[in-house]
Amino acid sequence: MSSPGPAGTADHPSDAVLTVPNALSALRLALVPVFAVLILTGHDLWALAVLAVSGASDWLDGRLARRWRQVTRLGQVLDPAADRLFILATLLGMALRDLVPWWLVAVIVARDLLILALGPPLARLGHGPLPVSDLGKAATFALLYAFPLILLSSVGGHVGAVARPLGWAFALWGTALYWWAGLRYAAQVRAMLRARREVDSGTGARSGSAP
Repeated sequence: MSSPGPAGTADHPSDAVLTVPNALSALRLALVPVFAVLILTGHDLWALAVLAVSGASDWLDGRLARRWRQVTRLGQVLDPAADRLFILATLLGMALRDLVPWWLVAVIVARDLLILALGPPLARLGHGPLPVSDLGKAATFALLYAFPLILLSSVGGHVGAVARPLGWAFALWGTALYWWAGLRYAAQVRAMLRARREVDSGTGARSGSAP
């Protein structure tokens, strides 16, 4: 199966906007407020259904982008943004209902603030957001599985008894991987800044030397 439009890969994303993967990412963004309302009003089964649709679209847009060579700069921003907003909306909704502790919200939000703080240094380098690493994808995958399971544990009975430990296992591993990926991202940015300073200092030294 082939795709129309300009080709784009992870290493060389295109500037296209109207692509199927981008439309799926936009759909996930649009579902965030829908999910937030559902979880805050206690419509847990509908909330789980929305999470399932979001997870399926997340897998599908990445697969189609690679298969159809429709990796775009817009998609590289929309896709992780949709994932982070879903994680944040889920966390806040569940914390407000006392399904997860607030310390977990603080730990995950602190990691996202770290990534946000790296934006200006990257902009000064003339560099856009770095691609999401496999480690970051694994962390997001674990967290997006954790929260539906923890939400399902509120049902009680045998289902809840199985879902709760599984959900917390995914949550703890996902949080650890989330921070690990964030720290590696910060190390990449730091290395880029150091390399730029070395280039600038070398250029300055050469321009000040005698012919």
